[in-house]
Amino acid sequence: MTTADPSTPHRPYERYVALGDSQTEGLGDGDDTVGLRGWADRFAEQLAAHSPELTYANLAVRGRLAGQVRAEQLGPALALRPDLATVMAGVNDVLRPKFDVDEVAGHLEAMFAALTAQGARVATVTFPDPARLTPLARPLSPRVAALNDRVRRAALRHGVAVAEADRHPVVSDPRLWSPDRLHAAPIGHQRIAAAFAHALDLPGSDDSWTHPLPAAEPAGSAGRGRAVGAELRWAATFLGPWLRRRLTGRSSGDGHTAKRPLLLPVRTDQA
Repeated sequence: MTTADPSTPHRPYERYVALGDSQTEGLGDGDDTVGLRGWADRFAEQLAAHSPELTYANLAVRGRLAGQVRAEQLGPALALRPDLATVMAGVNDVLRPKFDVDEVAGHLEAMFAALTAQGARVATVTFPDPARLTPLARPLSPRVAALNDRVRRAALRHGVAVAEADRHPVVSDPRLWSPDRLHAAPIGHQRIAAAFAHALDLPGSDDSWTHPLPAAEPAGSAGRGRAVGAELRWAATFLGPWLRRRLTGRSSGDGHTAKRPLLLPVRTDQA
């Protein structure tokens, strides 16, 4: 894991900007009726507890590919002159039939380079093996492993902190994930926020986000039968509609814009 230099005293951040796709937007933590919270909001609240003057913008939009994040969000992010930025993108690319790890990694590295060159502290994340969440996703495992390797190498070149989410078994606990298995549940978003805080060595952060949840009841033979049924229901409910959008050229982000395009003060009274 890449972290801040421990010999350098932590400086309060004043302007935090989050770039990314649906995970950073907050899908799985709230909804479009009551509002989305998500790991970036939770992380901003943690930052604001130590930096009361912090302002925060979230430019993420669901469904965006890494190249779209770069094209649509990097310019506005640079214009906000953040002293801290997070970049999380690439999963939507992994899910596409034609995946080019060099292209995706190039977009991510370009964002790392531009943000750090302007003086921002930047943090990113590695992604868990999707086969640990659903066996149907096993063909995607080599793609995710290749992307994680490229993320680590690019981060090292640009001094970017990395939350190593893929290296800990807890990230595959289904209780951390929403029913679609693509977006974190509220407790999963909480863990992601803690992972970023730990990667940046923020005051009060530690590795507790890597600890397992309390043991669940064993599934048993009847439970295994329910698990097979759950796989089939997941494929019908989530995989089928996702494939139809890909075939018709539509995206879950069509018609959506950034939920928080401006730097605004952060509330710290969330539960």
